[in-house]
Amino acid sequence: MPKVVIKGFIIVQSMDLETVKRELPLHCELTRKEPGCLLFEVTPHESNQNRFDVYEEFSSKAAFEAHQVRVKSSRWGRITANVERHYQIVE
Repeated sequence: MPKVVIKGFIIVQSMDLETVKRELPLHCELTRKEPGCLLFEVTPHESNQNRFDVYEEFSSKAAFEAHQVRVKSSRWGRITANVERHYQIVE
């Protein structure tokens, strides 16, 4: 089964920025512990404080879908509800 790669970026509204920065380490830790997560990186952009570059690899489509379900029902999902997501998904 082919792995799933997600690459792109998110844009966080200024009013949510401090909360997102505070919660990001836990979100990354929890995601990296998920079955099928091969790599998960969210990196602040050098010149735009509201942008975070995203790169994710999951071992399968099922692992990626399970991640999506977990995130949607998590605290991270609630605090990033207004985040603009700009992703390319490669299967």
